[in-house]
Amino acid sequence: MFPAQEIKRLIEAGMACDYVAIEGDDGVHFTGIVVSSAFEGLPRVRQHQAVYTTLGRLMGNDIHALQLQTYTPAKWAEVRQELGL
Repeated sequence: MFPAQEIKRLIEAGMACDYVAIEGDDGVHFTGIVVSSAFEGLPRVRQHQAVYTTLGRLMGNDIHALQLQTYTPAKWAEVRQELGL
């Protein structure tokens, strides 16, 4: 079982982030939101790959699945307002 808090820590250590939230109850399947200016100009698949890179070999091993929502800071400001966060 892998803790969601450790995934959050690894992502934050591996890239500059404005916001990271990771959740998962079973220790192998997780969902998360990552906000980073590093995503500017990148297609969604490249954004996700950038996050997966921070997790290295854990992806597919200790972390079976990580469903991501990635945003630039500007897009996050819009979405956050829509969601009332």
